[in-house]
Amino acid sequence: MDVTHLAAVDSTRAARVLSQVRSARLAGQPAPVAPRPVIERSWERMMRSGVDPDHDVRADPLPREEVQRRREASVLRHVLPVLREGLLAAADVAHHIMVVADEDGRVLWREGSAPVLRKADGLGFELGADWREDVVGTNGLGTPAVVRRPVQVFASEHFVRSQAGWTCAGAPLTDPRDGRLLGVVDVSGPLETMHPATLSWVGSVAKLAESRLREMHAESLERLRAVAAPVLARLGGRALVVDPDGWTAAVSGMPYARRVALPKSLSAGPRWLPALGLCSVEPLAGGWLLRVAEDEPGRRGPARIVLDLRQARRWSVEVLGGAGSWTRELSPRHAELLYLLAVHRSGRSASGLAGDVFGDPARTVTVRAEMSRVRRYLGAFLEHRPYRFAEAAEVEVLLPDDPRDLLPHSTAPAVSSRRRSSATP
Repeated sequence: MDVTHLAAVDSTRAARVLSQVRSARLAGQPAPVAPRPVIERSWERMMRSGVDPDHDVRADPLPREEVQRRREASVLRHVLPVLREGLLAAADVAHHIMVVADEDGRVLWREGSAPVLRKADGLGFELGADWREDVVGTNGLGTPAVVRRPVQVFASEHFVRSQAGWTCAGAPLTDPRDGRLLGVVDVSGPLETMHPATLSWVGSVAKLAESRLREMHAESLERLRAVAAPVLARLGGRALVVDPDGWTAAVSGMPYARRVALPKSLSAGPRWLPALGLCSVEPLAGGWLLRVAEDEPGRRGPARIVLDLRQARRWSVEVLGGAGSWTRELSPRHAELLYLLAVHRSGRSASGLAGDVFGDPARTVTVRAEMSRVRRYLGAFLEHRPYRFAEAAEVEVLLPDDPRDLLPHSTAPAVSSRRRSSATP
């Protein structure tokens, strides 16, 4: 039974079926129909983390001043016109509201049908509220932030009972410069307003918003390029100008590289950068001037790599050694790949990694593309054929205290197997 489509025809019956499914799963009994996979995995996370399905747990909303501060600091303020144009007119007619939360799950903007906004107040769905999944359960803001794709949550698919009278469809908004989560846009309303097409609608508008961010980035690089041209014309040797995220505006005396991996906090002075070696770093309006130093005899690259997987969605790799140190936050996929290479120090072929990550050894094209991205910032310390960490590198993996929290949202078969085997007494 496709409950999502049943809801479009008979929302009352669909809600009743989902209530039975939820009750059965919480009681550990067979359900009349299986919950959708994305919902079932979310429920499993909620039960593991101890979210109470029968009682609201509401964190205090942020003060108005803090909400305003976050609005002014958020990149999402630039795409609000796109979101409003694409969602608000139809949402108001359909008795929905549009809600935009930041990467921390805090509601920063909330607009739409006035009666629905008043109902949302009763749920704590208000400005400044914390709607992370591990705080308020499966929902249209928190769950898309975890799985990093659009998700619709209908009726008792919400883990917490008080939210069962709602339907929500949310889509993550990511920064096109580095893939970082910026927040989530969600359309929510009373149960009877549910429609299967809502999810595609919200997802499409989210993509339009991300396209606008890409346009803005291209425009900022053009401005930086105009600043860089006269500076590079006066210099000899190898140099390049990049924006704060490492995207290249101009180069001189060396091959063009689309992007250079930069440390999380870069400052002026001599710095060791993964793709370039020792550089002189100078601030420039809108970016950095990187002047590549000549190789020094006897200089060695970093020899120690620390893969930190202790905190969900805050995974990082740190490289330390005599030539300096730097840290980079990791996407979920890159965290998976580097963990598997750390486990298999002798190396993995592209087909081996494809089987580890996707359960399908034939998906080598996807693996090679991802490993190519990883090598942009770890190229000196990763070898290929097979993929592996360099023999001279010391690799340390920092794991969470509870083995079940190892990359908890990963569906990679090899990672899931490691979680299960580590958790077994």
